[in-house]
Amino acid sequence: MQIAASRNMRTNDRTAEVLSFLRCKLSPTRSVNELLDDYRLAKPFPHLVLDDLFPAEALEALLEELPPVSSEKWVHQLDELMFKSNLRSAVDLEEAGYAFSSMLHSAAFLYFLTEITGIEALLPDPYLGGAGYHVMHQGGKFEVHADRNTDYHCGLQRRLAMLVYLNKGWQPEFGGQLELWNQDGSRCEKVIEPIFNRTVIFEIADTNFHAVRPVASGAEAARKSFAAYFHTVDGTIVPHSSVYAPSIYQNREGVLNRVARASLPPFIWGALRKLKKARASAPSPIR
Repeated sequence: MQIAASRNMRTNDRTAEVLSFLRCKLSPTRSVNELLDDYRLAKPFPHLVLDDLFPAEALEALLEELPPVSSEKWVHQLDELMFKSNLRSAVDLEEAGYAFSSMLHSAAFLYFLTEITGIEALLPDPYLGGAGYHVMHQGGKFEVHADRNTDYHCGLQRRLAMLVYLNKGWQPEFGGQLELWNQDGSRCEKVIEPIFNRTVIFEIADTNFHAVRPVASGAEAARKSFAAYFHTVDGTIVPHSSVYAPSIYQNREGVLNRVARASLPPFIWGALRKLKKARASAPSPIR
């Protein structure tokens, strides 16, 4: 009842205005107000599952640019907790990947994320640390975990993860489902199929556990996605304006000197400077 009442009180649906700022055409199936409510009330932790949000042709272009598995552009991670491949660096993106990443990191898309999550002043990660293309081949997995809370390079606080799935014709028997777990990581409470053009956005927190089921050995294709993280500044920083050096270290050039230097021809200004230095270095007369 409270949700319905809050929705009815919002007479200014800003969905069309927010979407108009974007260079890429987004197609959410609900208003930004409804998405915000859905995000905040989602269980087991705040998240959204959005189908067909992006133009299909934009994601198909990403698939065409995926480097081969033998490429040095991949970092392969294999241990008892995970088996997956990540794009090595954002500089390895080709034209479609660069355009898609730039759109995700644009001010207009950040405003859209703020509208549907309520998190203000979001910052992108143009370096794509731990993000970009993710690929899981047969046997690929990611055990139950909570994402790290900061960016290793710049120290910003991670707030949102976004996964855009690129798997055409994906079937449940292929595995690779995203699992959302309860707050102590003891029970799976939601399972999400990684189908083509499905976008999952979720809050990053120490109790927001999730996992990826193993990709079946008989899967006909690798599990592919494009990931992005969004950040905010750590709120413990105390803001201040410019801090100036002690006056003894500042340039104390007088007003008359600044006016003379700006108005006189360079050769005259230079001659005056030499005369001043000569007088300063001359010995004092004996009295």
